[in-house]
Amino acid sequence: MPRRRPGALRASRQLRHRPRGWDTPAPDRIHGLSARTSLAIHRYEALSGDYYVFPGVTDRALRRYRAFLSPPGRRPRYPYLDDCSCRGCSLLDVRHARDTLDTAVRNLPPRARAELGRLVASLDADYLARTLPDPFVDARRKWRPRVWWYRRIEGCRHTQSGDT
Repeated sequence: MPRRRPGALRASRQLRHRPRGWDTPAPDRIHGLSARTSLAIHRYEALSGDYYVFPGVTDRALRRYRAFLSPPGRRPRYPYLDDCSCRGCSLLDVRHARDTLDTAVRNLPPRARAELGRLVASLDADYLARTLPDPFVDARRKWRPRVWWYRRIEGCRHTQSGDT
């Protein structure tokens, strides 16, 4: 077998150890997900052209979804629509956080999609158990009929004593 020349060895070694082509460093691992899935989510967020998808949005949406379901007890929870529609504040509405997770699940590669989908499915079961169905949603909402997390009774935001 012929011997490879030193220049060819150096060239193949440089190809093997190429630096990553990402501008941002690798993210921290998302709580409850593997490092591989966290990296796939980071890549999806970095390459997405959607206004509501930015680096770290999936982690923030997961944290918001968990925080909404975290108070102990059996009392029902009522999601509410937030007044601000900017992409940072929109995650205060837990339904928009769920929209963000749904978009991420649909756009990830198969293995990462399955892992994130399992995590979101377990949170969805808690969401269904902690919220109440809205029987009059068909009369009020003509948009998004297929999205089940908007078909729950929504609450109103409490105003402070000085507000009218």
